[in-house]
Amino acid sequence: MAKRDYYEVLGVQKGASEQEIKKAYRRLAMKLHPDRNTGEDGSEEKFKEASEAAEVLLDSEKRASYDQFGHAALDGSGGGGFSSSSNFGSIFEDVFGDIFSGGRGQSQVQRGSDLKYVLDLDLEEAVRGTNPRIRIPTLVECMECLGSGAKKGTAPVDCVQCGGLGQVTARQGFFSLQQACPRCRGKGKVIKDPCQKCRGQGRLEERKTLSVKVPPGVDTGDRIRLSGQGEAGVSGGPAGDLYVQVNVREHRIFTRETADLYCEVPISFVDAALGGQLEVPTLEGKVNLKIPAETQTGKLFRLRAKGVNMAQIRGGGIGDLYCKIVVETPVNLSNRQKELLEEFAGNQDASQSPKQVSWIKGVKRFIDALTD
Repeated sequence: MAKRDYYEVLGVQKGASEQEIKKAYRRLAMKLHPDRNTGEDGSEEKFKEASEAAEVLLDSEKRASYDQFGHAALDGSGGGGFSSSSNFGSIFEDVFGDIFSGGRGQSQVQRGSDLKYVLDLDLEEAVRGTNPRIRIPTLVECMECLGSGAKKGTAPVDCVQCGGLGQVTARQGFFSLQQACPRCRGKGKVIKDPCQKCRGQGRLEERKTLSVKVPPGVDTGDRIRLSGQGEAGVSGGPAGDLYVQVNVREHRIFTRETADLYCEVPISFVDAALGGQLEVPTLEGKVNLKIPAETQTGKLFRLRAKGVNMAQIRGGGIGDLYCKIVVETPVNLSNRQKELLEEFAGNQDASQSPKQVSWIKGVKRFIDALTD
């Protein structure tokens, strides 16, 4: 069977650039490689065909000959047979080695992991700011071996299996693959005499105490970053960060919406009807609130600048405190109180309960519409 055109095999135009050829070959190799094929029949033969085409088209001299004379120009040149003189191995590594290899020369140095700590605060602490001390479990650098993992006075040595490269070569058919060295796990170094204190890990578990500066105005979900206070890095790598996440406990009086505070203020129906004055709490102490006559339940009274100062958090101003009036129905009435209420109800006219009258009229119109 006649060989297919190499450009057709890779799905590129004849004038394709080297980068376009590499990209096309990479795509096919990912699909057809024996270790990663999609299960398609004949995938191994197609992989060999694509690799052969890539070897020729990525070699400037072979490509020039192929463009002029076709497959006949490569007879005996090693293009079709992958002879030992072929440079296919280097081409494969250049195009595809980063996918199948373990990463030559992997650095042992690694950044430490970030940590998270949930800090519970009272509303007063969150509004005013605080400076609590927290204790966190973490991994710190072993001071005995200074993070190397090797016994004091010694150092990690090159792995004898990979010669310090962190990789070994595995032969698979007509080409070779670079894989992470199983002995040193791709590090290139091994520890002959482990540090007794950290058992060769270079890090130790420890609980450390930190001071956290919480600015005024924080709220649930806000995070405070403590740079370098996470886990120690590996082999001298930088430490991770500690993220302190704020959780504000539920308050028995106030609820919060960003910079504003809300609270419910229960009053008697007498104070609601006749008006009066009462003390209401704020985070700075008590203030007097004047209740006008005929105040209805649900009425909101706004106390300016009695909320949360957000200047240091989001650059905002100071919020307000909203007091919601809740008219309380009296309970445990005496006989005399009941008599007085009944007397009051007997002398009350419709104009004194406008909402009730309006509601009754609305209900009547609704019922009438259903019966029409």
